[in-house]
Amino acid sequence: MPVQLPLGIRLRDDATLTSYYPGPNETALEVLKRFVVPHSPEFLVYLWGAQGSGKTHLLQGACHAVSAFGGSALYIPLSACLFHGPELLRGLDQVSLVCLDDLHAIRGDRDWQEAVFHLFNRLKEAKGHLLIAAEPPPNQLQFDLADLISRLSWGLTFQLKTLEDDSKLQALQLRAKARGIELADDVGWFLLRRYARDMHQLYEILEKLDEASLVHQRRLTIPFIKSILAL
Repeated sequence: MPVQLPLGIRLRDDATLTSYYPGPNETALEVLKRFVVPHSPEFLVYLWGAQGSGKTHLLQGACHAVSAFGGSALYIPLSACLFHGPELLRGLDQVSLVCLDDLHAIRGDRDWQEAVFHLFNRLKEAKGHLLIAAEPPPNQLQFDLADLISRLSWGLTFQLKTLEDDSKLQALQLRAKARGIELADDVGWFLLRRYARDMHQLYEILEKLDEASLVHQRRLTIPFIKSILAL
């Protein structure tokens, strides 16, 4: 079952491994599907890439998957949790899977780096699993604690690449299908042309449109989208 911390952090229901459109990241997705299975031999997977490449989606999806298998999973976005202090990571060695997002956020903070270092060691000893995401690869984190950088290089490392426009359209349509709505090609291309092509923003727009379509009992058409988004 998921472990909850008093942070106001919640997993998105639609951020699952099955709803992730991999595009060029198929290998990373397949590895994660094996990684979340009980008794997986791998201890550490490290994902890196630009904002909008799907790192957060995969971390939250891994949490959902581990929970479905009956394990405990915890998602911690470090960029939103730094003010809680590094003691936040204490006592997590009995969690089946700990997912640390935005690891680069602790650059320049040795206390946090030491906390991650000790969590790494405790989890490994307890035969837990660690899934980490950051923008740079391990050897470019510029951390003060060299031992932590060394340990982060022990596991499997994958660069997540951002999607091309055709793949973004398919990703939007997959997310729409998961929400029970149809997103025609022309409507999808309209959204891609009119908005910044960051997938996180596009998914938020899709969620807003889905809610509006339920309220107004309308399917997603370009005129309806213009009326809802005041275009």
